[in-house]
Parts: sequence; structure tokens; C-alpha cells
Amino acid sequence: MVAQPKPVRITDTVLRDAHQSLLATRMRVQDMLPVGPLLDRVGFHSLEMWGGATFDSAMRFLREDPWERVRLLRQAIPHTPFQMLLRGQNVVGYRHYADDVVERFVYHAAEVGIDIFRVFDALNDLRNMETAFAAIKKVGKHVQGAISYTISPVHDIPSYVEMARRMVDMGADSICIKDMAGLLAPYVAYELVARLKEAFPHIPVQVHTHYTSGMGLAAILKAVEAGADVVDTAISSLALGTSQPPTESLVASLQGTPWDPGLDLGLLTEIADYFAQVRNKYAKYEGQLRTVDVRVLAYQIPGGMLSNLDSQLREQNALDRYAEVLAEVPRVRAELGYPPLVTPSSQIVGTQAVLNVLTGERYKVVPKEVRQYVLGYYGRPPAPIDPEVQRKVAGEEKPIDGRPADFLPPELEKARQSLGELAETERDVISQALFPQITPEFLRWRRTFTDVPGQVIAAIAAAVAYEPPREEAAPPRERIEPWKWAGRLEATRARAYRSL
Repeated sequence: MVAQPKPVRITDTVLRDAHQSLLATRMRVQDMLPVGPLLDRVGFHSLEMWGGATFDSAMRFLREDPWERVRLLRQAIPHTPFQMLLRGQNVVGYRHYADDVVERFVYHAAEVGIDIFRVFDALNDLRNMETAFAAIKKVGKHVQGAISYTISPVHDIPSYVEMARRMVDMGADSICIKDMAGLLAPYVAYELVARLKEAFPHIPVQVHTHYTSGMGLAAILKAVEAGADVVDTAISSLALGTSQPPTESLVASLQGTPWDPGLDLGLLTEIADYFAQVRNKYAKYEGQLRTVDVRVLAYQIPGGMLSNLDSQLREQNALDRYAEVLAEVPRVRAELGYPPLVTPSSQIVGTQAVLNVLTGERYKVVPKEVRQYVLGYYGRPPAPIDPEVQRKVAGEEKPIDGRPADFLPPELEKARQSLGELAETERDVISQALFPQITPEFLRWRRTFTDVPGQVIAAIAAAVAYEPPREEAAPPRERIEPWKWAGRLEATRARAYRSL
């Protein structure tokens, strides 16, 4: 039974996953703020604008405080709900963290402005999502439980429906089909959404996919027909390739139908024009994959993972072994129990595949992360690990039996002590717990400028958003293009720095 047609709602990913997929997560907040008021006028269900790799990238590459980014964007976009991607017990990092880190991270994320938390686990092990779910419910925010969609002999529609049932029992306010590789075929999308809506008629279902395989827009359209309540798209100038299907294309496709989201194509085009100019600024970070790559269908490798494999082989002057590595990835994945290829399991599988090919002997060299995975410290794989691989990697050591985080002691106090006087707030301590290699250097740099950049950006963002009342006799206010604000922002910041 298919749900009655109704207008679909749209989450736009331009402030997070779109530039993470296409521009190596390098977009600065100063290039987001000028267009904030336009984004706020669209009527999006939400804006995905934080989480994933943005936290790490902000400090590591951009010299930005990731917590401050949310606060500044909230000033520029006061009405549209903010959404983030939370990697369950991995938070926004690449390993499991203790429960105290997860709980305080969620508390502060909610405090700075996150409304919707999309929570997933790379292995679909719900034990790794329990603490995050409970913490989000405690602060009164929306918990979206995400299914990491993949294809394998042990993944099918009934298993995904059962996973959704368990997440609803855990308190999920909505369910997301998270297709990180663009593997979701249109008619599979239709059937999976229809089955979820039949099983949970009062729970919203959201669909997230990537355009890597070329099926993205078709999959979204079939999901909408089946009753999806919300779908993820990206403004066209940062869509396609390894990003999401274009927002404007979906809106135009549904105009005049019962699913019409009712968004203003003219306004969306104005936003797309702005981000087209922004994209030019980050051209050097563009990946090689800008169209469709059907290899994702053969090897089930997400676009970001393809880029990482390319990079690893280039560093070893072994790009001629690329085809061998692509063929090795599915083999390693099967031996490790068919994990969905999403952070961090994609890095674990990909690195082992590269080592197997370059060393000439499979599992001769095994990274620490692969060994921890085999011993259960990342969670329970979807299928049993190959016994021979288990023996090669772990020897006679037995895997842990239980929730991985139960074996981790609290971490925040240690992080606080390691920072010393550099820690000005608990958010600094959380950043240190998540990324101890880069946080101290970033905090020393931030202290040098005494928060001047944040104050300047906030003032300009407020000025852009503010529309003063005008009397009828007053002359028309000059319309300033959002792009011009970006130039003024740079100039104002430069003057502020010179005045220090």
C-alpha cells in the first residue's frame, strides 16, 4: 500500500555534504553567511550544515572554530531548522569515543543551534547509536535514525525494515535511508520506502543519496512516489558528481503534481548563481570525478573512497595498480563481513585492499584499525568475518563480546588536563577529546586573534539579514548582491586584523 500523495519536503545539503563531496570540505563560513538570508527564505525542511567531516576540516584546514560556525550561521539563517550528521559513537571523528564525549557533544551541539541529528553507524550496529539517541532525546531535539544502505548477500529490504523497527523502538523521530555511494536503484527505492511507510505510517521517512552512479534523481523521484516525506538534494551549482541530485531539477520535475514542494525556482536560481561563484574559489580542491562513474555499481565504492584510493596509490607511485585495488576492495569487504563502505569502514577496507595489492601478499601487513575492527572494537559486522582472515589478523585473540564503548573509560577529564589553560570552555575540551593532534595548535592560533573574526562576521551577517522598515516616501533601498558582501567581509576582516 502506497501512501497518499502529498507535497514532499526538501533538505538541502549545500552547506555540508555537497561541498564535502565536491570540494574536500573546504568551504569557509565567510562564503556561506552572505547567502544565508536567501536560503532562509526558501522554505526548506532543513539545511544540512554540520557534522561529517566539517568539524575536523574547520580546525585542520580553515582555522575556523566549528562551534562558532553553527552560531554564526544561525544568526544569518534564524528560521530554517539546522541538521547535522552524527556518526553515532564515532561522533564526528574516526574512532569510537567514550560515552561522556558523545553526551556532552550532543548537549553543546543542541545549544549552539542544531535541531535535527541524523545518527548512523558504519556497521548498522545499533549498540553504537544508543548513547547518541538517549543524549539527543534528553536535550529535546529530533533524532533521525539512519540506515547505512548498501548491497550484499546479507543486506536486503526485510533486514532494513527490521533495523528501522528497532530504531523506532529506541525513540527515533524519523528514519533516513542513507545511500552514501549512489547504489540505491529507483525501483528498489520505491519498494524500500513503501515498505517503511507501510510498517511505520506515522514516522517520517527521508531519503539521502549521491549522484555518483547517475541514478540519484530517478531514485529520489521513485522514493517520492512511494511516500517519502523528505528528500535530500543540493543546489545545482554544487550538485551532481559525488554530490546530491540538483534541488531545482527535482522542484521543476514535481511542479503541478501532488508532490510539488512549492519552492520558488527563481529564488533557487539566485542561490545557485551565488554558489557557482563560490565554487570557482575552491576549484583546486575539485576531485577528478565530476560526472557519472559506473564503477561504483561494479565495486560498490563511494566516490570519496575512489578519491582516497587514487591518492594513496599516487603517493606510492603505484597508480598503475589502480584496477587491481578496485578488484581487491570487494574481496576484502566480503572477508570482513560486508560492512557498508562509509566512514570509518571505507577507510579500513580501502587501506587493507591497497596493502594487499602493493605488498604482493594478502594481509601480510595489517593496520591497527583493521585489527581493532576484527576484534570487535568498531562493533558487530553484518556477517561473520572469514575465519582464515580472522586468524591472520588477530591470531588466537578473541573478539570482545559487548558494546565497544563499554570498554572505553571516560575521556573528557583527561582531555581537560591535557589542554590546561588553553581550554576556555567545555567545547574546547570536547574538541580536544575528538582531535587531540590538531586542537591545541588551533586554540593557540585562535587566542592570538581574540575572537575578532567571529565578532566581525556576526555583525555583517546580522546586517545582511536585517530589513529596516521603510516609509512609502523613502527612496528604494539599493539591492546589494550577496556576492558583494563576501568581498566586503574580506576587507572588514583585514582592517580588523590590522587594528590588533
